[in-house]
Amino acid sequence: MSTLISISPPSKTKQPETRMTAFLSLGFRPLYIAGAAWALISILLWIYTPQFLQGTLNGMWWHAHEMLWAFVGTIAVAFLLTASATWTGSNPIKGVPLAILALTWLMARVAFLIPGDSMFFTGMLYEFSFYLVSAICLFRVILKAKSKRNYALPWAVLGLGIMDLVFLLTYYQGKLDVLMSFFEVGILFMVLIALLIARRVVPFFATRKIQGLQIPMHTRSGLYQLIACGIAIFFGLVGLPKVMALFIGIAGIIAIVQVIQWKPSKVLGEPLLWVLYLAYFFLGLGLVMGALYFAGIRPSIMVRPATYIHVIGMGGFSIMIIGMLTRTALGHTGHPLKASRLMVCSYVLVLVATISRFAALYPSAYTQPLLHVAGLAWILAFGFYLWQFVPILTRPRADQAFDKGGLIKPMEKK
Repeated sequence: MSTLISISPPSKTKQPETRMTAFLSLGFRPLYIAGAAWALISILLWIYTPQFLQGTLNGMWWHAHEMLWAFVGTIAVAFLLTASATWTGSNPIKGVPLAILALTWLMARVAFLIPGDSMFFTGMLYEFSFYLVSAICLFRVILKAKSKRNYALPWAVLGLGIMDLVFLLTYYQGKLDVLMSFFEVGILFMVLIALLIARRVVPFFATRKIQGLQIPMHTRSGLYQLIACGIAIFFGLVGLPKVMALFIGIAGIIAIVQVIQWKPSKVLGEPLLWVLYLAYFFLGLGLVMGALYFAGIRPSIMVRPATYIHVIGMGGFSIMIIGMLTRTALGHTGHPLKASRLMVCSYVLVLVATISRFAALYPSAYTQPLLHVAGLAWILAFGFYLWQFVPILTRPRADQAFDKGGLIKPMEKK
């Protein structure tokens, strides 16, 4: 895989980069901040102040929608809009268009909180526009560069956006009996994106960080994995859950085998790595649990779909996100690839939130306290991230400095 984005210092004929031009230079800068902030705010609303959820989309379905499409999907789009610049040599979106894209995302969040059908449809329009424009931007640079190994990515983003639209329309029509199936297919689109990204970057990051570590990239098994996810999506759409279960299980088993072969014991001393290994394992485990659920094999621990959904969503997506939010933000802004104590705290807190939320799924006297522990840990985790990274994401790269003439030059490594 190509290295992640490294922006060369401007030539001496260019003006110094300002904070605003830096902030809008690549998709990850505004969208990482937006996604992390919404992760914090949405859980604060959902657990502690649900009385403010007055929009047409409300209750559990608002929470499910915002977690998948407004948080997880947004971070995935942010990463792809950034990484595709390296993979293709062209920046998909920057400057004013990027600002408009981020504003479109924000308007959707606000619209879904305001009562009234008109605001619901306004939010739906803004949100689908966010995914559609992101997919078009990815199509443009990937097709231009003839980057065949990345052809699936814009389609996956578009599919995620279409399932978002289908989910919202189905909710509005009151067809709650089929709403869950569309949400599950939406999760599978996100799983496809997560597996494709993680299977590339995790071994790449590990071999770069650990001297002498040799681990397989799993190119062939990764292809089989993506094909299995694609087939599972198809059978989910046509309403054949037991057939879908077979292919979900294949994707999950492959993920678990892959992470074992990546020699996890070698990365235990590297927080930037073990957090991604842990997330990938949870993703594989959640897929296997989902396969058992759809196959009708439901012991007491998995009798509810919320079980496998939270293992995938929190254990897989969210732990991976907090790891990627930190690691890639450091790399793309010219900072040393070293986890601070605050970053490690964020990793541990998201894990605590995952375990607490999982335990709270089973009714007991501790259900409510566990929910509050999960919510507090989650809010602190993303609050710590924003505290450390908002200043980083809103400034020019750290490995550039101004010389006496006002031009940017590389900083010397200390």
